[in-house]
Amino acid sequence: MGDRAAGLDTDRVPPVARELLAERPRTFTELRNLLQERFPDVDERALGFAVRMLLPLAMVPTRDRWGFPRTAEFTLAEEWTGVALRPGAEPDGLVLRYLAAFGPASVADAQTWSGLRGLGEVFERLRPVLRTFRDENGRELFDLPDAPRPDPDTPAPARLLPEFDSLVLAHADRSRIVADTHRPALTTRNLRVRATFLWDGFVAGLWETERGRRAATLRLRPFAPLDGDAVAALTAEGEALLRFAEPDAAEHGVVVED
Repeated sequence: MGDRAAGLDTDRVPPVARELLAERPRTFTELRNLLQERFPDVDERALGFAVRMLLPLAMVPTRDRWGFPRTAEFTLAEEWTGVALRPGAEPDGLVLRYLAAFGPASVADAQTWSGLRGLGEVFERLRPVLRTFRDENGRELFDLPDAPRPDPDTPAPARLLPEFDSLVLAHADRSRIVADTHRPALTTRNLRVRATFLWDGFVAGLWETERGRRAATLRLRPFAPLDGDAVAALTAEGEALLRFAEPDAAEHGVVVED
């Protein structure tokens, strides 16, 4: 935040913000204005940033379709879920949930995904209830004992992943799903993670949708030419997504760019 953080007291701001959000959900514009009444010498953007980073929040759903609402209200996560958060709780449950979604995975993978360090101790504590493997480079991988582990020759279906999907972000070694030469294309200059599509289990390109008056179009931008089977499978997957996301469009079409 640079100079904007001048005078920001990260110990005093979160309790005040918690009181304001406990009263009722608020937009960040409203919250920043209220916080600046209490901290008039601190930049309003710095105040909002501190709240986003230091308090567990939930965005209250609206009737807006797909994407961020025009005016988003936020509330405390424990208010929304009805579950009290436990500061300092051991991350064992988090590691098990991570492995359920992304195992087999290494300690480094879990640390990359979570942003936590020192998870080696957690994995050692959980070792008796986990299965372990070695990858082709000799790294130790962990997984839940009853997790599905398909045969390596099992065909991987065509899939369309949304922006910021954890599948492309959840491992330290991302070459297992995306070639290193293609990784720079996955993010924009402002670090937005683009929507991607999978073919044969690997990221094979990017996709986006366009909506006109009558037609909804999904554009596939492959990193390399696709064969006929890939085009057919991805087209079917794209048409199904468009019918779900844009049910009121009169026409749905998938375009595969060269």
